[in-house]
Amino acid sequence: MHLPGSTAAPEPAAGRSLWDVVRNEVSTWGAASLRIALVVVVAVILRALVHRAIRKLVQRAISTPAVPENLRQRLMDSAPAIAAERRRQRAETVGSVLRSIASAVIFGIAFTTVLGELGVDLGPIIASAGILGVAVGFGAQNLVKDFLTGIFVILEDQYGVGDVIDAGAATGVVETVGLRTTRLRSTDGTVWHVRNGEILRVGNRSQGWSRALLDVSIADGTDVEAARACIKKVADEVWKGDAVGAFVLEEPEVCGVEDLGIDGGAIRLVVRTTPLEQETVARELRRRLRDAFEQEGIVIPSPQRSVWLRTEPSAVPVVVPPDPSEGVPPVAEPPAPQSAGPPQR
Repeated sequence: MHLPGSTAAPEPAAGRSLWDVVRNEVSTWGAASLRIALVVVVAVILRALVHRAIRKLVQRAISTPAVPENLRQRLMDSAPAIAAERRRQRAETVGSVLRSIASAVIFGIAFTTVLGELGVDLGPIIASAGILGVAVGFGAQNLVKDFLTGIFVILEDQYGVGDVIDAGAATGVVETVGLRTTRLRSTDGTVWHVRNGEILRVGNRSQGWSRALLDVSIADGTDVEAARACIKKVADEVWKGDAVGAFVLEEPEVCGVEDLGIDGGAIRLVVRTTPLEQETVARELRRRLRDAFEQEGIVIPSPQRSVWLRTEPSAVPVVVPPDPSEGVPPVAEPPAPQSAGPPQR
């Protein structure tokens, strides 16, 4: 018996014993077995080396800081357990995916090589695999796109569990990050399942740090410099205080006049905070600013409107007397209209 593709041994000739034929067959099978064993050993060693390299690469990518060092240290100090758990999940997920891909490629090549050593004709197998791959590629291209996008989302740490993101189709808190889909829960409790391949752009509202923007309104005629000084004083008190000061990462900045309107102006205050705490800081700032404005005599503008009333020339105005119990001063009787022309202001 000979392996297909190997050199055919001649039929036992008259002076050649059966023992010689058997020994030749055993020698042929032994050489093929050694080559197969060598292929298997090389595949196992190569797989172990690739897995080791992937682990080092992933760990290096995870340990790379994504924010400036001064902010990163504050964030790590504020929630070290959450940050460590997030890095661990990323490392395990990315490492598992890359190791599975490497194992499939290496063992697939090794299996093909072993079939060749056994004398199997690989031409039809490779052709069939190529046709099947093209068919699967056309039929499952969206699935492949979702998986590839999911791998890069996890590898680049675009968002993770607990982040608040805007994925275009939905906005909410990330509950699950998978290789194919991402699950979000919006503020009204709706659960959204978004395919990773359909996310063309994503806005992460809680990665690294957040920012509280307050446009503080002041009435016309208010001293702008006095208002700025008051706002800066209140912001510094919040920054150095015990209530929400731990959420503020840097010294608050008063940018200046941001808007001029018909009722007054607005001064912008910018405060950099830890992730998802910008609303908490903003509420505390508004509460303290209102009290400080009352003490400093700074007026918050109220809407002012002019109202035109058109009446007939012969109409007699009726004055409604005020209720004495309410302490409302009497209303002066308006003058009678002079003509039917446009009203005079």
